[in-house]
Amino acid sequence: MKLHQDSNDKFNVVTGYGDDHVMVNKVRHDGNLIVTADGIHTGWAPAATGDLAALTADDLAAVAELRPEILIVGTGRRQRFPSPVLLRPLIEARIGFEFMDLPAACRTYNILVSEGRSVAVALLFEAAD
Repeated sequence: MKLHQDSNDKFNVVTGYGDDHVMVNKVRHDGNLIVTADGIHTGWAPAATGDLAALTADDLAAVAELRPEILIVGTGRRQRFPSPVLLRPLIEARIGFEFMDLPAACRTYNILVSEGRSVAVALLFEAAD
């Protein structure tokens, strides 16, 4: 699916996505990553590819270090939720969070970043079948 953006080069936006990739500012990225308005952090949550159960508190603490107000986690083709104990780093850092399927996460991130919100989207890609 392709998403279209207003012409605004000031921040990173998701311009397309698939089951195994995301396009940020029309550049393809494969593998789990974090996107913020001013950065792209690849190699995030390497053990969690295709398995949300492999997500660790350290993975979420890495996002907390970026200090967004809001974190959106895209969990692949369907919405899934981690064990509540893993959310401690986000709660302690007072970061709001939401877990969504990948398409919803990308759309929500684009809306929030275009509003000037301090938002990060962390994307988990499922292993190819």
